[in-house]
Amino acid sequence: MNLKYVIRELLVPLARTWRSLNIRRFVWGLVFFLATMLILGANLMPRNIKLEAGQPSPRTFPAPKSITYVSEVLTEAARQEAARQVKLAYRVDNQVLQEVEGALRRYFASIQEIVSAGDEEFQKLNNLRQLLPVFNTKEAALVLRADPAALRALELNAIQLLRQHMGHGIQREAVESSRQKMIQEVDRLPNSASLAPVLKAVLQLVEIQPNLVYDPVATTRNIQLAQDAVANQHVSIQMNQVIVREGDVVTEAQIEALQQLGLLRTQAPYLPLLGLAMLILISYGLIFFFLYQHQRVVYEHEPFFVLLGILVVTTLVFTKGFYAINLGRGATAMVTGYLAPVAAGAMLIAILMDTKLAIFCTIIMAIFTGIITGGQLSFTVVAVVGGLAGVYSVSKLSQRSDLAKSSLYIALANVVTITAMSLLISASLTTVSLAVLMGIINGVLSAILTIGSLPFLETAFGITTSVKLLELSNPNQPLLKRMLVEAPGTYHHSVMVGNLAEAAADAVGADSLLARIGAYYHDIGKLKRPYFFIENQFTAENPHDKLSPSLSTLIISSHIKDGLEMAKNHRLPQIICDIIEQHHGTSLISYFYHKAVEQDRTGSVTESDYRYESSKPRSKESAIVMLADSVEAAVRAMQKPTPGRMEGLVRRIIKDKLDDGQLEASELTYRELDRIAQAFVRVLSGIFHNRIEYPDAVLKELERRRTKDVAIRAKSAG
Repeated sequence: MNLKYVIRELLVPLARTWRSLNIRRFVWGLVFFLATMLILGANLMPRNIKLEAGQPSPRTFPAPKSITYVSEVLTEAARQEAARQVKLAYRVDNQVLQEVEGALRRYFASIQEIVSAGDEEFQKLNNLRQLLPVFNTKEAALVLRADPAALRALELNAIQLLRQHMGHGIQREAVESSRQKMIQEVDRLPNSASLAPVLKAVLQLVEIQPNLVYDPVATTRNIQLAQDAVANQHVSIQMNQVIVREGDVVTEAQIEALQQLGLLRTQAPYLPLLGLAMLILISYGLIFFFLYQHQRVVYEHEPFFVLLGILVVTTLVFTKGFYAINLGRGATAMVTGYLAPVAAGAMLIAILMDTKLAIFCTIIMAIFTGIITGGQLSFTVVAVVGGLAGVYSVSKLSQRSDLAKSSLYIALANVVTITAMSLLISASLTTVSLAVLMGIINGVLSAILTIGSLPFLETAFGITTSVKLLELSNPNQPLLKRMLVEAPGTYHHSVMVGNLAEAAADAVGADSLLARIGAYYHDIGKLKRPYFFIENQFTAENPHDKLSPSLSTLIISSHIKDGLEMAKNHRLPQIICDIIEQHHGTSLISYFYHKAVEQDRTGSVTESDYRYESSKPRSKESAIVMLADSVEAAVRAMQKPTPGRMEGLVRRIIKDKLDDGQLEASELTYRELDRIAQAFVRVLSGIFHNRIEYPDAVLKELERRRTKDVAIRAKSAG
């Protein structure tokens, strides 16, 4: 017991909340938003495809779209190659040069010291050969006899020669070669030839150190400059281009390309999903705002609101399914994006709801198509053009064949647009041919989807479309067929009223097809007692002569109730039932009212007893049918209808209905009533125009000629 109480306490507030139309609209909007996110966001979801560089590919990967991106892999490879091309940087170590110069000076100082010493010549020769082991006795003796100034000049030349070769730096591997070059250049110095062996011996014995040392800082700087000079490597991939084939060894660059195309996503892309959600929200927000501003009927009528969402989402589902079809490899693999049935969704919205709304939704659905197809501009453009062509083809649907013709318009628009976009991107002839074929199939498919789903949507949502109205206009419809046989006067009266109503509706911008079909069925209630209505009385006997005015009024007014019952039994649309119910409003049945007043002796007759107990017209079409009904009956009863007399009668009837308050709920303006009167007079003048009366003599001559022609033809045949 307590559980039931708790459940009831929870459900009652929920039920009360659900009664709010705004809450229900919000819930439906949330449902359609989530459904759209699921459809469009499927491409952004992670994929369980594992590829490793150096391993064979498990399958072939064609590009689902055309992209251009900066390749980090190729850019880094180019940077590494640039770094490898950079030579190592070296610097001259002046300290080494100074040390070598010092060693050279010490050799010459030792030579000067030995030469200037007071030792015996024998001792000097031994000391000099110990200092310079490469000397022989003769060369050593020449040094001992040399002038000290010449030795100092030789020292200066040696230092100059050392600086000349080591000034630009000597690498370790070039030490000996540099020593030999200096020794070879000794002979070219401006010294006596006798002292050349001294300098050669010193250069051969002095320890020459490499003074060109590796500079890591400069090398790193040069490598950085070389890498910075490398431009970003851009990679362009065309739609359907094969990135890697099954069995091929995968490279890092190919893995990067697949990641850029979204084919190897491993984690949920939160930012792209957020962007997609924002785009869907703003798109549906625009539709919601459009409905609020321009289509209050759809906005305030929940079934229409739900139907619109279903049509948009269903169109996206079909688009997703068609785009998932892969026709093979190469350039022709992914042209199925041209099969997106945006035109079908647009036509259904135009037929079931409104043309302007269909145009607005076409643009939104085309944007969503672009997202489904990976941002391909050509698919989006073709979806827009094809959808608008579909809306145009059904904007003035007047017969069933117009739906079949719509496929031709859509296919033609698709072919032209696809050809233009293909020329723009320089596509191959094979791709263009297959894409054009897809465009033609799209046109046929859109018409098939529209024609096939229309009856189900009409029934499910209780919508009466122009196609349904056209079906009801068929004379073979059971009620119309019965009327023609059982109440021919009423049938012809209804046809006349239909012509008048259609012309008047066209004049004021109302639904002329609805007005005409509503007029065809407005008097079907007379089928129950057809001979009680004057248009079906073909003899002088009138059954009302034997009835009281009140009973006659009851019989006459009951055709409204009888008509509604017949309409419901035959499942006529509600808008037709409304016209049947409202085509007399609360008008006075004046003939029997005045007859009752004449027969009344007690003053008990009240006007309200002789009025139709129905609703006043609440739409322009119902009001037009009411006026056309009254006008047609009145003009038919005129003895000699002339244009002037008919116009006066028409305007008087309209004024009477207006004064009686029958048009107060119809939203017809005075200007529109004037246009309706003009339309009535124009149609009636064409029906009741004056005929030429031929004189008797002329008639006799025409008859004589006709007889003569018949005789001649008979003779020729014989």
